[in-house]
Amino acid sequence: MGLTVKGCSGQEYVFEGPYNSTNQLEDRSGVYFITCFENEKYHPIDVGESKNVKSRIETHDRADCWSKNCNGKLMVAVYYTPNKQQHGRMEIEQDIRCNYNFPCGDK
Repeated sequence: MGLTVKGCSGQEYVFEGPYNSTNQLEDRSGVYFITCFENEKYHPIDVGESKNVKSRIETHDRADCWSKNCNGKLMVAVYYTPNKQQHGRMEIEQDIRCNYNFPCGDK
């Protein structure tokens, strides 16, 4: 399974998942996409980047915001970026963030 997420640039990113648990995630660099599965549709909640995606999501300071904005099943998808440093991950995050109205996180 995969989730295609489009950025403002028109670039499409194919994320792994979405998963309803962090058990399927790996602790490596990437961009994560928090979504809520409700009424047979995915609703974007947040996007971010980390060099250790699994650990970041498990200890995230915006987890309460994610839960408050999801009446369905909270899920996470990840786009691993083994060849990108933080700057490259942040570019992807910002490209995606500008294309969605996320209830959590800064624009």
